[in-house]
Amino acid sequence: QVQHVESGGGLVQPGGSLRLSCAVSGFAPGAMLDGYQTGWYRQAPGKAREQISCISSKDGSTYYSESVKGRFTISRDNAKNTVYLQMDELKPDDTAVYYCAPCGVNVDAYHSWGQGTQVSVSS
Repeated sequence: QVQHVESGGGLVQPGGSLRLSCAVSGFAPGAMLDGYQTGWYRQAPGKAREQISCISSKDGSTYYSESVKGRFTISRDNAKNTVYLQMDELKPDDTAVYYCAPCGVNVDAYHSWGQGTQVSVSS
């Protein structure tokens, strides 16, 4: 069973940067399934969980929601079975718990969420 462990969150001032990591386990080392797509999601207080980015392990193609496009960059290291989210120009609205999971899951029906990592943007 594929599992995702998120890390790298913290408290940062507006305009600052953070890099989140998502360790994907359940694959053989360095053998992230060909074509496996990993997504970053977030859930802000009082709001629904939403997908904000996605990357394919096969060709590196990416997706960003409008709310993060141009500020966040998703990348992956297939040798380490790890996906990253570089977050720049952070805003208070980016405050949320960030999770990774397969791309395109039904957030209400998916039940294998990790613990997530808290990102707080505040002065």
